Parts: sequence; structure tokens; C-alpha cells
Amino acid sequence: MRRKEKAIHNLAGIEAIIGKSLVCRLALSADDCPYVVPLCFAYQNNTLYFHSSPEGTKLEILKKNSKVCFEFDIDHEVVPDEKACNWSMRYRSVIGFGKASFVNSREEKRRGLDLIMAHYGGRSSDYPDSAIDNTVVIKVEIERLTGKESGY
Repeated sequence: MRRKEKAIHNLAGIEAIIGKSLVCRLALSADDCPYVVPLCFAYQNNTLYFHSSPEGTKLEILKKNSKVCFEFDIDHEVVPDEKACNWSMRYRSVIGFGKASFVNSREEKRRGLDLIMAHYGGRSSDYPDSAIDNTVVIKVEIERLTGKESGY
């Protein structure tokens, strides 16, 4: 990180940003072509969870390359100034890297979906087996996280 004074050094501060975030932007790459997709998510024990339909670009890319980057940001505020070059932005953000895999067991899929529901204030549910079978759950084992804040 170029601006060391903006770094968040403690895991609790980084996890607070993740916990407050409503969207995770997942960056993927295959065949020398980047792809970013905003997703609903859950975070627990250094792992991210996402859900997906059984078809789509995201899944095709992950089958080719399981390495991912992800980003969260919160508390955005434009800080104007009389001089155009002095405008700035207040924010908190997290960027991380990890390896994605597909969850196969119904039990782990249910757990991932329950965590996603809990993140958005919902409660766990009794998902029919047919719904579980037609839902893809992706987990990302986090390898590295960095946090940054500006204006706070």
C-alpha cells in the first residue's frame, strides 16, 4: 500500500468493514480477460460465501481459474474544497485475495446460505432439497486481506 498512514492494521477493524458492507465485488480472470461482479455474501472464519444460479459467466471463469480478488467499501463521503485538485473522499475499504471452490454437500450449502441470510438480517430457513440442488454455493478461503481508510 502506497499510503501507509491509511492502512488498517488490525483484523478486527478489517472485519468490521466487511460486516458493515452490503456488497462484495468479486474479481475474476480467465483467458487474459478480467471480470468483476457485485454479490451478496457472508463472511465467517476467514472465509467468504456467495450463492449463484447453476449457469453463468462467473461460474465458467471460476472453473478455469479459482484465484480471486475481492473488495468491500463503506462510509463514502465526498469532501469538497475550493480548489478542484484538493477534493477528496472519505471511505473505508478492504481488498483481499483467495481461492474459490464450489461447495458440494447439501449440509455445507445450507450453512453457507444461512450465513448469507444472517448477514442481511434474515434468519436461517428450511431450504427444500430441490432448491439446494439448483443453487451453487461458492466459498473463498481468504489468503490475504488489507484494509484502508481515508478521512477518519
